Amino acid sequence: MTTANTCLAVFKIPKSKAVVQKGLIVALDAIRDPGNLGTIIRLCDWFGVENLVCSTTTVDVYNPKVVQATMGSIARVNVSYVDLNEFIKTANIPVFGTFMEGTIIYKEKLPKEGIIILGNEANGISDAIEKNCQHRLTIPRFGEVMQTESLNVATATAIILSEFRRVEF
Repeated sequence: MTTANTCLAVFKIPKSKAVVQKGLIVALDAIRDPGNLGTIIRLCDWFGVENLVCSTTTVDVYNPKVVQATMGSIARVNVSYVDLNEFIKTANIPVFGTFMEGTIIYKEKLPKEGIIILGNEANGISDAIEKNCQHRLTIPRFGEVMQTESLNVATATAIILSEFRRVEF
């Protein structure tokens, strides 16, 4: 049996702020699962990523499941919905795409700023967005069998953000 939360809050939905292309920016291409988006917002908050840029086909940030999964981080991360392809084309900082095949992230010299693109849970990054990725990163699989299809997008976000922030230590 589950018990509903005992509090209720009513908030005004803030207007999206302009995205300043500095520092780390996470960009999401058609993320569909509300739990994944909420967790990614929480990860951005944890790793000090101020801007999360979403394609217009990404789940709504104000979906109740998204809001709940952020555990309050929604108030500290600027989430913007944009034409992701145009945003990437006009980027003035490095653009990193996450793929099943690419440079192993642990071998890459990572900068302190850049745009990190993560793709749809089922299809990855779209072909149009992929064409504008300057760097292709991958998280390697380990073990003898290596047949796991992919990582959950939120789990991959945690690993990737951790590696980008590790360069600061």
